[in-house]
Amino acid sequence: MSESVNIRQLNELVASKNDFITMITHGMDQTIVGQKHLVESLLIALLANGHVLLEGVPGLAKTLAIKTLAQLIDAKYSRIQFTPDLLPADVIGTMIYSVKNETFQVKKGPIFANFVLADEINRAPAKVQSALLEAMQERQVTIGDNTFRLDTPFLVMATQNPVEQEGTYPLPEAQVDRFLMKVVIGYPTKDEEREIIRMNIAREQRPVIPVLKPQEVIEAQKVVEQIYVDEKIERYIVDIVFATRTPKEYGLDDLAGYISFGASPRASISLARAARAYAFLHQRGYVIPEDVISVAHDVLRHRIGLTYEAEANNFTTDMIITDILDKVQVP
Repeated sequence: MSESVNIRQLNELVASKNDFITMITHGMDQTIVGQKHLVESLLIALLANGHVLLEGVPGLAKTLAIKTLAQLIDAKYSRIQFTPDLLPADVIGTMIYSVKNETFQVKKGPIFANFVLADEINRAPAKVQSALLEAMQERQVTIGDNTFRLDTPFLVMATQNPVEQEGTYPLPEAQVDRFLMKVVIGYPTKDEEREIIRMNIAREQRPVIPVLKPQEVIEAQKVVEQIYVDEKIERYIVDIVFATRTPKEYGLDDLAGYISFGASPRASISLARAARAYAFLHQRGYVIPEDVISVAHDVLRHRIGLTYEAEANNFTTDMIITDILDKVQVP
């Protein structure tokens, strides 16, 4: 009985902090045509206090999406264009000598913002990628002898182009694992593309009006952390992740030859966090199996290694995740 009271209280708490989701979604729709999954993924990552890696061809409103989200939340936004000659100091900042004061002063880099767009992250060398990913994980930056905490909320959206791979530095698996989600962006429909053409020809660039403050997002993140995850859901998440490591134990013998390594414990944590955020978006104070299933592909697709056999047979991580979700028993 006490548990049902807690659930009811959580539902009421979620409902009281959930109003801004509709306003943000409406605000995004005013600027971006289609791309519902992209918008939802950004909100999930923001509420779960994680980061997003976006993969898609150029021109799919990836930059516009995070810029619009930052404007709606009245938060600080910065964009870093990753290039082969970029240095870590260009991202996190450096010490600059002041002739007037005869001292070194800290010059903070673009990482000091609420929303950071790391455009074409695979264009920069490994040391620059590492500087960004360290800031993402530790939520702090050290410049000289000084350590600075990053702003909250803090969301990094990194993009990479799946088509053009010449002159790029692919992110190592261990570093890709730092992203809560990897979202693959597809082309718009014919109707959506016609709407995009009309908006751009008419130059209907509607002004983006802020609908909430960063502090309200922080409060919503705290509510998401309280969303109830039942033991059965925990076991379901663990079964899904373990099926990527030992597929034969789950009757998935065919997949054993296709997986070189399975998802890490960070995947289990990320699944639970993303499922909680998804439940919050749908005004629930508890997680159901459908929440886990809905976020599973985005959370797991970059955490499973494929063998040469899988690549030769055009077998993708998305196919593996689909097979696992079909096989693992839903509570």
